[in-house]
Amino acid sequence: MEYSCLRMMTRFLFLLLCLFLFTACREDHSREDHNQPPAQLLRCTGCHAVELDTNHRLPCTSCHRGNNEAQDKDTAHVQLVARPAHPDAMQTACNSCHEAEVAQVAQSKHFTLTDSTNSFRKVFGAIDTLKDFREVPIKDTPESGLDLADDLLRRRCFHCHPYTAGDDYPAVRRGVGCSACHLSFAGGKLQSHMFHKPRDPQCLSCHYGNYVGFDYYGRFEHDYNAEYRTPYTTKEEHFRPYGVEYHQLVPDIHQQKGLSCRDCHSGQELMGGSGGPSCASCHSEPTLAKNLPPRVERRGDAFVLQDGDGRDHPVPLLRHPAHFDSSEKITCQACHAQWAFNDLGKHFLRSDIDDVDPWTLLATQGSSEVENLVEHNSNPENTELSQVMTDKLLGTPRPGVWYKGFTMRRWEEPVLGRDSDGAITTMRPLLDYFLSWVDSEEKIRFNSITAIDNRRGFRPYVPHTTGPAGVLYRKRIDFFIEEEQKQQPNETPP
Repeated sequence: MEYSCLRMMTRFLFLLLCLFLFTACREDHSREDHNQPPAQLLRCTGCHAVELDTNHRLPCTSCHRGNNEAQDKDTAHVQLVARPAHPDAMQTACNSCHEAEVAQVAQSKHFTLTDSTNSFRKVFGAIDTLKDFREVPIKDTPESGLDLADDLLRRRCFHCHPYTAGDDYPAVRRGVGCSACHLSFAGGKLQSHMFHKPRDPQCLSCHYGNYVGFDYYGRFEHDYNAEYRTPYTTKEEHFRPYGVEYHQLVPDIHQQKGLSCRDCHSGQELMGGSGGPSCASCHSEPTLAKNLPPRVERRGDAFVLQDGDGRDHPVPLLRHPAHFDSSEKITCQACHAQWAFNDLGKHFLRSDIDDVDPWTLLATQGSSEVENLVEHNSNPENTELSQVMTDKLLGTPRPGVWYKGFTMRRWEEPVLGRDSDGAITTMRPLLDYFLSWVDSEEKIRFNSITAIDNRRGFRPYVPHTTGPAGVLYRKRIDFFIEEEQKQQPNETPP
């Protein structure tokens, strides 16, 4: 009996001890929970790991707005500005630090595209001068040549402006607004959040495909037909970074020497609208004596240009007697251009027909929209995409697709003509357009409407293909003068 009572008491004490230990552990655990620090806020950089440059080490919300104190994505992104450098947002995001620059760039030709837009519209009958390319009217059903030209501008041409991120090709996909020039993109993706001075890849994201800038690197776009493009096969991941392959010709001598675009074209010129450089401003000793260009300095009897990377470049001065011949006004490139863009006859067809078979060999023509549509609809196993193309200003699709072609593409010999001052200069066929439209009922609404221009679409331009004039420079000039005289009417004797 006593043994049984003792055993029961032992069990009771054991259970009491276990209960005490268990309670103590719970208290310690509870105490540890209370002592832990509260969960930290992730903030923007918790999800978006970015490295900022010295001048832009600001809170993310300074430019992007949103809520930096939120713990979930939806709340954090309330009133978020995804692209604060966009022209529609830069007044708010950039203006507080860059007021003068924002005011200047909004009126610059890079933002308004006024020269190119008005020149094009006027050869198709426009009377009014637009102040901004965004004023180009929308016409769903064109009734005139100008209406059709406006539709071409909005849906095929306006992919190189600061309001859009460019075409869907690796080397031309870029930022918008300020970031188009000041942020680095590669392979269509943002590479860094560090703002910097414009570099050549940013310039080439718009100045490609047989426009000035592409020639600076010696590039001439291939023909569109698949049977005339090379290489036929390649193992490179992006062998068409600009949409169409290109021939590699001789680059400009300045590029060969290591000068970038901004070593000649200053921010004041590009953003503020000041005059661009001239050859004489660097290479004429009398001109240099009056005014030294930025980053050019005199060292003894020589002149040196320091490029954007701090490297010195000796500046050669005009010495050849031909430079001082005043018998005829001749621009520098009339002798020094090694080659030039001569794309004769620019043909554009708006097709509202669903049939893409005629375009299978011409799918690659510098437009990712056209390329994707033709390749997709050429496959009978695919569900056909609608025959639409987006308005590059609004981002909305409208019926019809614009296809492009040329009469002839050449580069060998620069074409010469006269500029507004009467000087012999290099020319290019810039406004020799032919526009057509076939509607969804296969009715031809317009058939090769021609630009109305007494110069056959040719305009003076400066090929960025500078090099030695060579031994035949005089022959080029003499041949032009001889042909010019043949075209002049004979004088009638009194």
